[in-house]
Amino acid sequence: MSLVTDLPKDHPRISSEELHYLQKTIGDVSKMRKTAKAPWGRILMSLPVLGIATAHVCNNWGFYTLLTCLPTYMKQVLNFDLSQDGFVSALPYLVSWFVVVLAGQLADHVRNKRYLSTVAVRKIWQSIGQFIPACFLVAVGYVGCNKTLAIACLTMSVAFGGFSQSGYGVNHLDIAPAYAGTLMGLTNTLGTLSGIFAPLVVGVLTEDNPSREQWQIVFYIAAAIYSFGAIVFCLFASGVQQEWAKPHCGHGDDQQTGGHRSSINRSSESSSEDDHLS
Repeated sequence: MSLVTDLPKDHPRISSEELHYLQKTIGDVSKMRKTAKAPWGRILMSLPVLGIATAHVCNNWGFYTLLTCLPTYMKQVLNFDLSQDGFVSALPYLVSWFVVVLAGQLADHVRNKRYLSTVAVRKIWQSIGQFIPACFLVAVGYVGCNKTLAIACLTMSVAFGGFSQSGYGVNHLDIAPAYAGTLMGLTNTLGTLSGIFAPLVVGVLTEDNPSREQWQIVFYIAAAIYSFGAIVFCLFASGVQQEWAKPHCGHGDDQQTGGHRSSINRSSESSSEDDHLS
């Protein structure tokens, strides 16, 4: 706990430049905590939040499917002895680590140079991070027992999934800087459910018949869920701060948003907007 503080201004080693940047981009969080509560009604009815949550859940389905079951697939179908070649099962995640870093740097470069708007970057990176892994998962089922091709496809699937961290993974900060932690807690809780159900589905499909055909079904399901998440995110994602997340917006009880206009209409304004290039 000696390395972190609750607020940026309380950190003993923060530079004045970094503190100024944080206060400029997300405002004075300490004041917001005293004057406003999280507008849960509008958060739960927000289409951009729905897009993030769906992408998070679907991304985690594919991630946990491979994380928990990849060694089993390698042993049962590819006949790898992982006790002597554990590096093979770790290889996809090693490559993914590099991709996450490089994809993030590339996303920031594109945004800073104004080649693309924030929402365009988020949608493109999310599409790369879910559609391409889906394609490689489907391909795994068609390479037969060719170990080299199977490992290559699995590695590419996990690696390209790293692009999604610059899609839905940071989009909470785009739409609600002051509530980014709250939104991450919400979507990550939902996303973790995939870690419970994905291995269960794999077990049901392969426990009694661990054939290549059954594993194909596993990969088809993961690919379909990957694709669904990307589609929903591309439909509803936003790249600008939502009205309900702005410091001047009087939240109070969500009843203030009722009456003549519904919360879902208020929160969907950004699904059609685009932060235009300057």
